Amino acid sequence: MEKQEEGVCSAESVVDGSLDVWSCKNSDSSSADHLVVMVHGILGSTDDWKFGAEQFVKRLPDKLFVHCSEKNASALTLDGVDVMGERLASEVLEIVETRPNIRKISFVAHSLGGLAARYAIGKLYKPPNPQDSSGDSIEGPSQGTICGLEAVNFITVATPHLGSMGNRQVPFLFGVSSFEKVAGLVIHWIFKRTGRHLFLKDEEEGKPPLLRRMVEDTGDCHFMSALRAFKRRVVYSNVGHDHIVGWRTASIRRDSELPKWEDSLDEKYPHIVYEELCKSCDGDDVPEGENHSDDIEDLISW
Repeated sequence: MEKQEEGVCSAESVVDGSLDVWSCKNSDSSSADHLVVMVHGILGSTDDWKFGAEQFVKRLPDKLFVHCSEKNASALTLDGVDVMGERLASEVLEIVETRPNIRKISFVAHSLGGLAARYAIGKLYKPPNPQDSSGDSIEGPSQGTICGLEAVNFITVATPHLGSMGNRQVPFLFGVSSFEKVAGLVIHWIFKRTGRHLFLKDEEEGKPPLLRRMVEDTGDCHFMSALRAFKRRVVYSNVGHDHIVGWRTASIRRDSELPKWEDSLDEKYPHIVYEELCKSCDGDDVPEGENHSDDIEDLISW
């Protein structure tokens, strides 16, 4: 069913419940060549990202086509990170096949959805053509593509990249080691196969847990090469008030690496209390006059 509101069109699939959002203006929708895939978290649905998808299109109507994934809705998020990732990869391929004008791709994922997205891009990654003379470039398509598209932004929000096992990774367990041990023993009763992945209890046939395998390229899954293909990789983590996903695991840090922070001095985004840029993201490296309209990163903070 297609809906129109404030110049934004949306259509929900009657087959799987996924949601597509684009500009109602024909000239804008025909020029939009950047696919943004939004992925919800555990037990979630497209409703989780509907507002965000609409804001993206309102800000960049002639550039973005947004797809809110629903292949892993509700209880399907309990089937395991790998199964979710396979479904998401298939879903992305279906979208790309139906929109031949798409040239770029970005992912914005929340919580568990970030792990599913990381798995999916590992499956969708295509290495650079060895005959491409620009293969020595640090950034851009020469680093490979995601299903043949230029990889622009990979953004996760409160994603447990390090898993949920021990050491205050799950704040509501209060860092009590006995609670954390019990949680690791019973988590599969609650969150099934996904719980085993999150608590690194899925060692099988001599293989390390899935989340540990996802920090390198393994077999036909190019997890790290896929991440390198993106021009920008951003993680947002909650400093406080997130009782499920801790600051450490969402920001991929050890305890000793957690920075001290004070109230934000950023007038534009006052709720961001700390920001750290990698060396390659230094503003001096940005060409003068470069248009950042493709930066979904700038739109994630309303």
